[in-house]
Amino acid sequence: MQLPWMSRTDRRHWKSARTTAALGELMAQWLEGSISSRPGYTPRYGPEDETRPLVPTLAALCRAGYVTTCSQPGLVGWGADDAWWEQRAAVEGVVTDPVLLHRLVDAATTAGLLVRTIDYSRNAPGEAPIPVTTRNCETAGEFGGRISEADMAAQWRGLNPDLHDEVSHGTYVIILAPEYGPTGNRLWRILAGSVQEVGHAA
Repeated sequence: MQLPWMSRTDRRHWKSARTTAALGELMAQWLEGSISSRPGYTPRYGPEDETRPLVPTLAALCRAGYVTTCSQPGLVGWGADDAWWEQRAAVEGVVTDPVLLHRLVDAATTAGLLVRTIDYSRNAPGEAPIPVTTRNCETAGEFGGRISEADMAAQWRGLNPDLHDEVSHGTYVIILAPEYGPTGNRLWRILAGSVQEVGHAA
């Protein structure tokens, strides 16, 4: 199935990927702006403005094998709607390499970050999602809920079938700062350090 409004060149890129490493490289290129569209996201749109400072770290994570699908920085402040917004730094993505999985989880838990893993190779029920964004002290965004089969299919639509099967049955890792606000942005330094160690070990 073709992705609507995605360019023919971009469709070829995503369809040609055969490994998680290739998928991570493509996701990094989308984050950096050299690919205009990615599966599961509004076609021909890049990362949100608030994500741009995180791009170097997110791209490094993707290239290391933690293929991120959703992220946000830690922020507090008044929004354009005159409401008070608070965010936890948070990231979610798929990992298929068990060595990297343990490295990420160990680094995050040692640093006091919140970690949740969801193994989609099993049909175990998911835990309740964790609030990560509030608007006027009411929950406005969550991470960590189990993705439905329909949403998983939409998230990776257009991939090679074998790769689609691999990532849709991989382990999704959700890592969050326990605190709201910019202090939680230490998360990015911790994760960047963990994947650098993997690269050095290789």
